[in-house]
Amino acid sequence: MLILLSMNDLLQPLNLPPHPFKITEHEGVYSLFDELRKRNIIITPEEWVRQHFVQYLIKQKGYPKTLIGLEGGLKLHGMQRRSDILVRNNKGEKVMLVECKAPSVNITQATFDQVARYNMVHKVPLLAVTNGLNHYYCKIDLINESYSFLQDLPEYIQISS
Repeated sequence: MLILLSMNDLLQPLNLPPHPFKITEHEGVYSLFDELRKRNIIITPEEWVRQHFVQYLIKQKGYPKTLIGLEGGLKLHGMQRRSDILVRNNKGEKVMLVECKAPSVNITQATFDQVARYNMVHKVPLLAVTNGLNHYYCKIDLINESYSFLQDLPEYIQISS
């Protein structure tokens, strides 16, 4: 069942810098041009957050576009899953996993559990969880199997070496 949301519901202001997306509408369905996937993507509340967070990574934190992957597949306990954003360094190593939720979705322990399960596959040293309004960042110590929350997301230069 397709639920049509108004443009105001879809394009709600977020706690991320605004970006001048190229937005089109066709029969009540809004889409935007995704610079990474090089095609139009239907806007859902979660996609709105994902697109803004990608632009934040690129413009404010210096992450290269070419090292950011969107909606990558992974196998977890024999089931196919999809991670929202996976960032690599210039050596091709996975360095950050981002889980995006719609602004209406509260970030809960279940959200952190989800990204932690995905990280059992990816084994990245940095996790981010966002609903566009609230953002949480964790540094993962894979050797000691511990984590610590960070106040801010590191810039790419800080994690790329």
